[in-house]
Amino acid sequence: MDATEAVAEVSAPESAVAAGKNVECLIHVSFNPDGTVALIGERPSGVVAQAWFKHLSQNTVNRYQALAGGRGMFRIPRAEVDSLKASCAKEQIS
Repeated sequence: MDATEAVAEVSAPESAVAAGKNVECLIHVSFNPDGTVALIGERPSGVVAQAWFKHLSQNTVNRYQALAGGRGMFRIPRAEVDSLKASCAKEQIS
């Protein structure tokens, strides 16, 4: 391919979303040595990391996978993540 050519390709996840397929979202979690949540992905604004982890843990079934080194991840369909974020943010306001 010539350096002046520009090729626009849609990646697999983007094309799956556009096609309406159920795309799985990976939410990575990293823990402190005392077991509290240090970092977590997809966290709604205004929600602390520990509260988001607790909300995900209580509102999903068989979605968490523990990993080595104080890490873990949730595998959740994208549409479900969006609704969980909305419900968590709503809980924080109440």
